[in-house]
Amino acid sequence: MALSVPGYSPSFKRPPETLRLRRKRGRSLGVASSPEERPEPTTRRAALAAGLPLRPFPAAGRGGGGPAAARRNPFARLDNRPRAAAEPPDGPPRGQREAPGSFLDSNQENDLLWEEKFPERTAITELLQTPHVSVSEPDIPSSESTELPVDWSIKTRLLFTSSQPFTWADHVKAQEEAQGVIQHCRATEVTLPQSIQDPKLCTELRCAFQQSLIYWLHPAFSWLPLFPRIGADRRMAGKTNPWSNDETLQHNLMSDWSVSFTSLYNLLKTRLCPFFYVCTYQFTVLFRAAGLAGNDVITALVSPTTRGIREAMKNEGIEFSLPLIKENCHEKKKASETSLGHEEQAVSDEDEEESFSWLEEMGVQDRIKKPDVLSIKLRKEKHEIQMDHRPESVVLVKGLNTFTLLNFLINSKSLIATSGPQAGLPPTLLSPVAFRGATMQMLKARSVNVKTQALSGYKDQFSLEITGPVMPHSLHSMTMLLRSSQSGSFSAGLYTHEPTAVFNMCPPMDEVLDKEAVHEELANCGLHPKTLNQLSQTPTLGKSSLRHVEMSDYIYSWRS
Repeated sequence: MALSVPGYSPSFKRPPETLRLRRKRGRSLGVASSPEERPEPTTRRAALAAGLPLRPFPAAGRGGGGPAAARRNPFARLDNRPRAAAEPPDGPPRGQREAPGSFLDSNQENDLLWEEKFPERTAITELLQTPHVSVSEPDIPSSESTELPVDWSIKTRLLFTSSQPFTWADHVKAQEEAQGVIQHCRATEVTLPQSIQDPKLCTELRCAFQQSLIYWLHPAFSWLPLFPRIGADRRMAGKTNPWSNDETLQHNLMSDWSVSFTSLYNLLKTRLCPFFYVCTYQFTVLFRAAGLAGNDVITALVSPTTRGIREAMKNEGIEFSLPLIKENCHEKKKASETSLGHEEQAVSDEDEEESFSWLEEMGVQDRIKKPDVLSIKLRKEKHEIQMDHRPESVVLVKGLNTFTLLNFLINSKSLIATSGPQAGLPPTLLSPVAFRGATMQMLKARSVNVKTQALSGYKDQFSLEITGPVMPHSLHSMTMLLRSSQSGSFSAGLYTHEPTAVFNMCPPMDEVLDKEAVHEELANCGLHPKTLNQLSQTPTLGKSSLRHVEMSDYIYSWRS
């Protein structure tokens, strides 16, 4: 009988007494049946009847002849971690005894029987139990090739991963950084071998890497992030902006910006600059030189736009098109004959009468109310407003109209925010080459070495992170360098500034360009010949952009 304890219910027993009773009950069961006469569990009898091989029961004790079987510790944790490749599959090696707490219960026996009968289940179970591994259907790469498709979107971050280290990108010497700057300013063409044996000791690789990180920016304020500009109010909140309430300072900033913008356009017109971006707080403009993206004239893409911006452009006499708007055959024919400004005029009375002439033939013209000109115009305006701020609102300007667009952007009052953190701040100009009033900037690079868990244990995973406004030429230069430094094997995650993804749309082309002539005319634009060859190709990604790139054995595969 258990002794009574003050303050406790009489039904409670002291723990030592409870354990003693259970121990006595275990001994009594052990005396009644010896280990040789102990009946087989139900699961083991079923397995023996089916002819399946079974693992033996663990030993009861060190002596092996003890009267009582060792019981499983109820507080022991079941170790469900996947086995490493070097770990024997059938338990500990000979000469080592398992602790009593690791003995298998009947549920574990069932699992062993299932694994022996269906081995493919084990691999799936181990995968589900591995941390940081998600079981999902893999994305199918869109294509495979020795070259990547051209991507005109601006990337905000690149994350390269490889089984080989990126230590060559760290701790750049002062001489190597200076050499990279000189190579960029002089547009020096660097050609690396297909595979570099020791990248850390390759000075040419490290200098070329510094060269590929350089870009040019205006305006430049060290305390203020100037890209991206769309949706950047929260990041800019609380930053010092002395020009927000100073009209004189705003005028000076805008005057300097106009000079820089004009300088960039002149470089583009003379094919000394391949392309540049104008990033406002509402939209982004991509100017491309003649010969790029399959066009024989200067082109400009504006995205996203609103009906107000398009109306203002029409009022300035800028002819443009909406290439992603689906039009019927009649509208396409009309668009080829007249400009967009004439297309959106009200339907004439004659056209309206002709379109409803079939009602008179049926004799029901008096019973049906025909839509008037105002109703047709309202429906058209509703359709235009619905596509505002969407990729379909992208505007294409070609030829001499790009110069008119330049003047429109310089004189437009809606180009600069009047309130908020970006009030009074001119748009950001991004260029791969130097221009008047520009500031040289460098993308930030950082390499990391981490241990990642795999099915066979842990393995080294090396990564290289690039942050900043990564323009198309920089992305192509990076992939060319990693092709040599990582022996043709790496993967990359690409993070796109979404409003610029639509720049990958295929613009309408009048004729097929001669690539040799394009290379000869753009030979002094500051790009590597292979990069220039890629940017002169016709875009194929549509409204999407590259999201994931993988190279294996010098062959690219990608997803968009």
